[in-house]
Amino acid sequence: MFKTDIELKLADCPKQVAAVVRETIQKVYPHYYPPGAVQFFLDLHSEARIKEVLICEEIYLALVQGNIIGTGSIRKNEICRLFILPEYQGKGYGSRLMDLLEARIFENDPKVHVDASFPAESMYLKRGYQIISYEKIQTKNGDFLCYHAMERKKCW
Repeated sequence: MFKTDIELKLADCPKQVAAVVRETIQKVYPHYYPPGAVQFFLDLHSEARIKEVLICEEIYLALVQGNIIGTGSIRKNEICRLFILPEYQGKGYGSRLMDLLEARIFENDPKVHVDASFPAESMYLKRGYQIISYEKIQTKNGDFLCYHAMERKKCW
């Protein structure tokens, strides 16, 4: 098994997905975003919100040798909620998870869309994603959450 071999498992427990997302946001995002934006992400990816979107997203857990190392979701042609636990970052798991999710989307669509958080944007750029727009959301406490919407077209 290669270091980056991962198994995708459809998530049937929003609690597990929320735990991965929460840990990653709490440990990584404060280095990139102000407190209001971090809280916005935590609220957006809460267990209750994940439970709501189970009907319109394919939500996966990424496993390595049976251990959960991350999560990623597909909604139509969009990859959402892609998170790799901090202790597994920088080892190729995020790229491998992207390979698997992109392949699923490219079966039915010629392009993949992502909303890129600052921590993940460099990975998307390295993968050939193009910035299509700059977005900004004002949070409850007045902080701003800024990100790029990005797309990658299928290489024929």
